[in-house]
Amino acid sequence: QVQLEEFGGGLVQAGGSLRLSCAGSGRTFSSFWTMGWFRQAPKKERELVASINYNGEDTYYSDSVKGRFTISRENAENAVYLQMNSLKPEDTAVYYCNTNPPRSDFWGRGTQVTVPG
Repeated sequence: QVQLEEFGGGLVQAGGSLRLSCAGSGRTFSSFWTMGWFRQAPKKERELVASINYNGEDTYYSDSVKGRFTISRENAENAVYLQMNSLKPEDTAVYYCNTNPPRSDFWGRGTQVTVPG
């Protein structure tokens, strides 16, 4: 069974930076999966903010984070990262990693990012 666990959230002032980490474990975790970072703000639907293919050569960013966030991965460590710069209050959300498209049984607890307005 695959488990994904997110780390690195916190409270940061607008304009600040955070680096989120996602650790994958389990016998069937595959470095060939496309991985994504998703977020869910209060009273909003969960949305994809960034995605990276298996070798890191193909990335996707939502318009709301393009130019500010960078997704990366380290397959040898089953890890995916999200560097978030120039954070804005509207980035406040719980952030999750998952495959892209997401698998329902892979959702972890997420990590809370709060950027006060």
